[in-house]
Formats: sequence, structure tokens, C-alpha cells
Amino acid sequence: MGIAGVDEAGRGPLAGPVVAAAVILDPLRPIAGLADSKSLSATRRDALYAAIIERAASYAIALASVEEIDQLNIYHATLLAMRRAIAALSIRPQQVLIDGNVCPKIPIPAVAIVKGDATVPAISAASILAKVTRDRMMDVLDLEYPRYGFARHRGYPTAVHRQALTQYGPSPVHRRSFAPVAAMLST
Repeated sequence: MGIAGVDEAGRGPLAGPVVAAAVILDPLRPIAGLADSKSLSATRRDALYAAIIERAASYAIALASVEEIDQLNIYHATLLAMRRAIAALSIRPQQVLIDGNVCPKIPIPAVAIVKGDATVPAISAASILAKVTRDRMMDVLDLEYPRYGFARHRGYPTAVHRQALTQYGPSPVHRRSFAPVAAMLST
């Protein structure tokens, strides 16, 4: 019961926070269907999100803000969000398994696993919590800044998003350190 899976959502978008989740699964309360969040439908992710919240031995969700992303860069902001999620767990894990190829500096043994979100159930669970949480945050930001279409593209640099950036300029939730947004600020 002492292994935490960790993953993030939102490294590539031009807007919004980066969100990380840490999950320690309860072997006595298994959750069927865990997989990489990107391979699941929104409906399936929502159902699994509820099951994870209900059945996990411990979980935590944390973020790094747009301001922190711009100050630190996305790489360091992602590691910060991961450290925050791990630190917020109600159970201290004996080991942490991180999706990807880099581990944040933490006082717990950690292993990075490339494509771990598709192969390690605890990382899959973290992937789902991070993605659903970030998508919900982007839905709220869509209500605050409706002209950008955040509910559709989640802040990723789609043609529609780039067109809105060109037409309206960056919103307060855009990452000013990202090249397409920075280009809009310099014109």
C-alpha cells in the first residue's frame, strides 16, 4: 500500500495551470479499467475519476499556476506541481512512480517510467485525476474568458485558439513565456 503513482496534465497548452496528481491505490478496493487518460473517453474518465476518489487509499491533486510556469518554465513548474501533490498525500508512500523520464527531487525513493500512465495502474489513476481536474478548470476559465474556446481545446495551440489569440490578444490565464503568446505581446 506504499507505492504512489504520479502524473501531470497540461504541459503543452498555451493557457491555464499545469496539474499533477499522486495516487496510492488500495489493493482491497480495485478499480477496473484504469488506463492512460488520453486513451479514455471523457465519460469514462469522469466515471473512473469518481471511483478513484472513492476507493484510493490516498490521493492528492496540486498545480503550478500560470505565473509559476512563466517564472520557472514549464519543466520546473511541472516538477513543482508533482512535489506538491506527493507532499499532500495523507499516507507517506515508500516509493513514488512518476510517469515520464525525470523525477522531482523528493525525500522518497522515486522511479521515472516512460509511458507509465499506460502500464502502471497507480500512474494511470494519477493521469485520470490530473486530466479531469485540469479539464474542469479549463471549463471554468472558458466561462470567464469565453472568446478563447478553452472548453473545446483546453488551452492547446489549435488553429481556433491561435486565431482567438490573434484577434483578442492574450488573456490573464495565458502563459506569457510560451512562444506563440510572447509573439502576440511583442506585436
